[in-house]
Amino acid sequence: MSTIERIHVEIDELSARRGELWNRLAEGRDSELQEELKSLERRLEGLWQAHRTERARIRFGERDQIVKRARAEERLERAA
Repeated sequence: MSTIERIHVEIDELSARRGELWNRLAEGRDSELQEELKSLERRLEGLWQAHRTERARIRFGERDQIVKRARAEERLERAA
Protein backbone atom coordinates (compact mmCIF):
# COMPACT_ATOMS: atom_id res chain seq x y z
CA MET A 1 0.00 0.00 0.00
CA SER A 2 1.41 3.39 -0.98
CA THR A 3 1.83 6.31 1.37
CA ILE A 4 -1.09 8.13 -0.25
CA GLU A 5 -3.32 5.08 0.19
CA ARG A 6 -2.33 4.75 3.85
CA ILE A 7 -3.07 8.43 4.42
CA HIS A 8 -6.47 8.04 2.75
CA VAL A 9 -7.33 5.03 4.89
CA GLU A 10 -6.49 6.94 8.06
CA ILE A 11 -8.40 10.02 6.85
CA ASP A 12 -11.45 7.85 6.13
CA GLU A 13 -11.29 6.22 9.56
CA LEU A 14 -10.87 9.52 11.39
CA SER A 15 -13.61 11.15 9.31
CA ALA A 16 -16.01 8.36 10.27
CA ARG A 17 -15.10 8.84 13.93
CA ARG A 18 -15.59 12.60 13.55
CA GLY A 19 -19.09 11.98 12.20
CA GLU A 20 -19.88 9.80 15.20
CA LEU A 21 -18.62 12.50 17.55
CA TRP A 22 -20.74 15.18 15.87
CA ASN A 23 -23.82 12.96 16.19
CA ARG A 24 -23.12 12.36 19.88
CA LEU A 25 -22.49 16.06 20.47
CA ALA A 26 -25.82 16.83 18.79
CA GLU A 27 -27.47 14.91 21.63
CA GLY A 28 -25.92 17.15 24.26
CA ARG A 29 -22.83 19.04 25.29
CA ASP A 30 -19.87 16.98 26.47
CA SER A 31 -16.51 18.63 27.04
CA GLU A 32 -14.63 15.33 26.71
CA LEU A 33 -16.15 14.72 23.28
CA GLN A 34 -15.38 18.30 22.27
CA GLU A 35 -11.72 17.82 23.16
CA GLU A 36 -11.59 14.56 21.24
CA LEU A 37 -13.18 16.30 18.26
CA LYS A 38 -10.61 19.11 18.39
CA SER A 39 -7.82 16.55 18.54
CA LEU A 40 -9.30 14.69 15.58
CA GLU A 41 -9.57 17.91 13.58
CA ARG A 42 -5.89 18.68 14.22
CA ARG A 43 -4.90 15.15 13.20
CA LEU A 44 -7.01 15.33 10.04
CA GLU A 45 -5.46 18.67 9.09
CA GLY A 46 -2.01 17.13 9.54
CA LEU A 47 -2.97 14.16 7.38
CA TRP A 48 -4.30 16.39 4.61
CA GLN A 49 -1.07 18.38 4.73
CA ALA A 50 0.92 15.14 4.49
CA HIS A 51 -1.27 14.13 1.55
CA ARG A 52 -0.61 17.41 -0.27
CA THR A 53 3.12 17.13 0.45
CA GLU A 54 3.28 13.56 -0.83
CA ARG A 55 1.38 14.43 -4.02
CA ALA A 56 3.76 17.34 -4.65
CA ARG A 57 6.73 15.03 -4.08
CA ILE A 58 5.33 12.50 -6.54
CA ARG A 59 4.60 15.18 -9.12
CA PHE A 60 7.68 17.37 -8.80
CA GLY A 61 10.28 15.20 -7.04
CA GLU A 62 12.09 15.42 -3.74
CA ARG A 63 12.26 18.85 -2.13
CA ASP A 64 16.06 18.89 -2.14
CA GLN A 65 16.12 18.19 -5.87
CA ILE A 66 13.61 20.98 -6.52
CA VAL A 67 15.73 23.44 -4.54
CA LYS A 68 18.88 22.38 -6.41
CA ARG A 69 17.17 22.88 -9.77
CA ALA A 70 15.81 26.27 -8.74
CA ARG A 71 19.23 27.44 -7.56
CA ALA A 72 20.86 26.20 -10.76
CA GLU A 73 18.26 28.04 -12.85
CA GLU A 74 18.79 31.17 -10.77
CA ARG A 75 22.56 31.01 -11.34
CA LEU A 76 22.01 30.59 -15.08
CA GLU A 77 19.69 33.59 -15.17
CA ARG A 78 22.22 35.75 -13.32
CA ALA A 79 25.00 34.63 -15.65
CA ALA A 80 22.96 35.52 -18.76
